[in-house]
Amino acid sequence: MLSKLLSSLCFVLGASAALTPSAAIPSTPAGNVSAAVLGPYSPVTTSSSSSSSSAASSAISFASTSISNASTTGVITVPLSSYSFTLYPTPTLNPRPPIYPATDPLNPPSVSSDPQVVPDFAPAWSAAYQKAKNLISDYTIEEKANITTGVGWANGLCIGNIPPNRKFPGLCLDNSPLAVFFVDYVTAFPAGIQVASTWNRALMRARGLALGQEFKGKGVNLALGPMMNMGRVPQGGRNWEGFGADPFLTGESAYETILGLQNGGVQATAKHFINYEQEHFPTLESSNVDDRTQHEIYAHPFLRSVMAGVSSVMCSYNLINESYACNNDKMLNDILKREYGFQGFVQSDWSATMSTLSAVAGLDMTMPGDITFDSGNSYFGGNLTNYVNDGYISVARLDDMATRIIAAWYFLHQDEAYPTTNFNAFNPNDEVNNKHVNVQADHYKLVREIGAAGTVLLKNVNGALPLNKPRNLVLIGSDARPGQFGPNEFPYQGGSDGILAMGWGSGTGYFPYLISPLEGIQERARQDGSSVFWDFDDWNTTLAGNMAYGEAVALVFTNSDSGEGFLTVDGNQGDRNNLTAWHNGDDLILAVAAQNNNTIVVVNSVGPLIIEPWIEHPNITAVVWAGIQGQEAGNAIADVLYGAYNPSGKLPYTIAKDIVDYPAQLVTNDPGSEIVNIDYTEGLFIDYRHFDQANITPRFEFGFGLSYTTFTYSDLCVTPIQSSDTDQENLITAWENGKASPIAEGSSTALWLHESAFRVTFEVTNTGPVSGTEIPQLYIHHPSSAGEPPSVLKGFTNVEISPYDTKQVSISLSRYDLSIWDVVAQGWRKPDGQISFSIGASSRDFRLQGDIPT
Repeated sequence: MLSKLLSSLCFVLGASAALTPSAAIPSTPAGNVSAAVLGPYSPVTTSSSSSSSSAASSAISFASTSISNASTTGVITVPLSSYSFTLYPTPTLNPRPPIYPATDPLNPPSVSSDPQVVPDFAPAWSAAYQKAKNLISDYTIEEKANITTGVGWANGLCIGNIPPNRKFPGLCLDNSPLAVFFVDYVTAFPAGIQVASTWNRALMRARGLALGQEFKGKGVNLALGPMMNMGRVPQGGRNWEGFGADPFLTGESAYETILGLQNGGVQATAKHFINYEQEHFPTLESSNVDDRTQHEIYAHPFLRSVMAGVSSVMCSYNLINESYACNNDKMLNDILKREYGFQGFVQSDWSATMSTLSAVAGLDMTMPGDITFDSGNSYFGGNLTNYVNDGYISVARLDDMATRIIAAWYFLHQDEAYPTTNFNAFNPNDEVNNKHVNVQADHYKLVREIGAAGTVLLKNVNGALPLNKPRNLVLIGSDARPGQFGPNEFPYQGGSDGILAMGWGSGTGYFPYLISPLEGIQERARQDGSSVFWDFDDWNTTLAGNMAYGEAVALVFTNSDSGEGFLTVDGNQGDRNNLTAWHNGDDLILAVAAQNNNTIVVVNSVGPLIIEPWIEHPNITAVVWAGIQGQEAGNAIADVLYGAYNPSGKLPYTIAKDIVDYPAQLVTNDPGSEIVNIDYTEGLFIDYRHFDQANITPRFEFGFGLSYTTFTYSDLCVTPIQSSDTDQENLITAWENGKASPIAEGSSTALWLHESAFRVTFEVTNTGPVSGTEIPQLYIHHPSSAGEPPSVLKGFTNVEISPYDTKQVSISLSRYDLSIWDVVAQGWRKPDGQISFSIGASSRDFRLQGDIPT
């Protein structure tokens, strides 16, 4: 979030087609506000052409400066005018326990491997809104504007800060999605991509809860996570912060993480909204996405976040269909707040606010407050006060902004003895504010479990794994060792010369310690009486081969790193330049395999790699895809290698044979000061959907992962479920007859659409001699006329089974799961024709097939 901001002032406000309060034009791509519904706003004719005002400047130390409205070619903006505001009606439906119970975020429904409950947060939001309205009822315009405006970069204890305001104590906003950002006595959890690789909702929820407890213990009001961008580009620098390359898996991971975070007491932030899919020039690229793709792929995880009661959504740096994300009326007002019924507030990414009139487009809070770091001025603050006083932005809208922010604070009960901030994110030597509060508890146990559960076994020939007291073994590669100068030797984790356990950038944190494979394996070798040798020189392949010769086991460790674009590491500007292993990994593996016929490869990577140079080598007997596992990485790897944990992880993305096999490629041509258009021409066909559609054979498909045992599937049954939503039976009947859901407030998150409509049951048998966990996956096959990919993930579960035992499992499907987005009707509808499905162990390993009853 640093150097990427320098060009943001180039695109502020400019002339564009007039915003109109007409109905949404269905064929218009999402985000094109010049032809989209204007949500609650209506332009009012005004003779004023200046944003100057005699109003008092904000109490925040930002000057009330006039902000340029200069036009920028290719950027759709909110035109300078006066805008009235009308609140969206809040969706109302009486709670229907046990399916639709009234839910407080501090007490969410219990986690389930087959979720049946749709939590109703509306009563909790309603109570919070009333408290917020009461609190600010006598606030001045200036005071309400201050609630929406951060204090500026590094002017507070946290990464982002809202100042105190009468009885409101202000807010502390802090990174990251895997740790409390750069403070001591906290846990460095596995990254989002690792927990997604577990395909285990209980672990997703537990990680969120533990993170939430740590954020609260440090006095953080808002955790800036989870991140849920889609991994459209396999080299994308921040893909590892998210949950993979499928909207359903990402959506479920985000949902469980948010329920856990807010159960722990901290407000969660769903980011980055939306289409922020690469690090190269994010403030200068327009992601051009059609309406159906936006709804079915990229917006889905945010829909699930709203259903989890998320407090905040962060808009991103990029443009969407030529309109900046934080200035995008279609995405913020119409889809997020109207269609999804989002009750929380929208905050900008750091310096992603593009104008004061972003408030009209749906932005509620600007972070960190100043236009660019240390600029001394703000689009909000004094300028927001002036725009309200001059009639460009209505008082009602300002009230809405402040109410949303304070309501989220009440929603999480942070008015009830919430801890004060006890650290200084910008000064670790500040002994006044750094109280060194230890919030780690026993979370290292969870870190170790997720590290192992998210490890994917890709190859295992003739039982090479698990290891069984080998006489000796050698560890080859720098990824097997601790960092040469400790686990936090590189700023923002921007580099690695030892075990890779997280990527780099603002989505990171400090390691309290970091267990390397050397340490984890030596501990087990001591118990077994094995001899351990090592060679950490990645470049002396001759030595590596000689060291491996004659050893019972040769373990080769390699990695691949990426991160946020404000740092360039080994020539990689956030995004990876390619998909090859770092640190001479391919040559190192081949050198060892040439000298040892029991070579086992362990890969710590932020995402997919091209492993064709060595994957079929006859001397490579096993491949362990360890991911990025957090502080207990070495122990988690050892647990899998020795069978203390039977691997159950599944790939959350496709590993291709060639980088050109992926449907979307990284755009790296420097646009200078121009907007570069990135057209999402692949549409719905990202990752495995593209491979299936184009009949491309991957090296390892999405959802793939081996175990030390084997499983069979049998006895499939599909049962319709009676609806609990009797008030909306007419909508269910209409859907069954092929009609789309209506255009209304909360229409896409309605109970009738998301309650379970069909239950699929089947049996899974463990046919091997050891206990293991299987991850059955359900893929929908729409009729060809629907224009959908051949297979679409719409369900998964996990089941632990003892040797030779059988368990019945279930996966439930909602009407939403079976629907496609109708761009003409602007709603979700059941496609014409027979919908079928398959259940299996991956996206290409189907074991059972069935039809959805009509």
